[in-house]
Amino acid sequence: MQRFARPFLERGIGVVSGWAANGVPVAEWTLAQILLANKGYFGNEREFRAARSKKEAFRGRGNFGATVSLLGAGAIGRLVVELLRPFQLQICVFDPFLSDENAIALGVEKVTLDEAFARGAVVSNHLANLPATVGMLKGAHFAAMRPHATFINTGRGATVREAEMIEVLKKRRDLTALLDVTYPEPPRQNSPLWKMENVFLTSHIAGSIGDEVVRMADYIIEEFEAWQSGKPLRYGVSPEMLETMA
Repeated sequence: MQRFARPFLERGIGVVSGWAANGVPVAEWTLAQILLANKGYFGNEREFRAARSKKEAFRGRGNFGATVSLLGAGAIGRLVVELLRPFQLQICVFDPFLSDENAIALGVEKVTLDEAFARGAVVSNHLANLPATVGMLKGAHFAAMRPHATFINTGRGATVREAEMIEVLKKRRDLTALLDVTYPEPPRQNSPLWKMENVFLTSHIAGSIGDEVVRMADYIIEEFEAWQSGKPLRYGVSPEMLETMA
């Protein structure tokens, strides 16, 4: 969006984005992973397979009352909050741009980045890929995670100091990382991520794929029809928005 939109906006040409449509499957993916993580699915699967015993396989605490930390309260982060409402979770959000008033309106607790990692049974990354966020998630954050916590990344791999995360995950095998994005993408052939039992890699499929792409087209067609009719645009992009968009 940064490279694409700016030249048009500088020439007075309107730009609309399908980010809201693409955010739907990302939020759905995140919801599914959070619910499975709190049940202990990922740790249970690998321990049950190794021990072949129900008694020795890890079980999570379940979803009721669990604390989930979201990094970023943009379009996707807010949609994740909405999808999580029926499950009676405690939701913490780290986002420097989230006001106290908006946090109250969302029904979430605004926290620092350190608090988000230390408190969440699940920590889900939705930070935009901006110069200010590159390398923001450090080894110390992962080391501070709760026992058997899960880290989900559907944002961008560049926000994570990957080598530092890997070192923590090697030492803390109770932790689980669900990585739909990495940096570089895919990981290098010799990356330890490929062989780590507590890391689950997917090939950047959380966003729109298959028939989900049709939703993006529908959103843009609706925007074009609104523009033709002189109606307000819902997904127009402004120079101010580019300060926090990827």
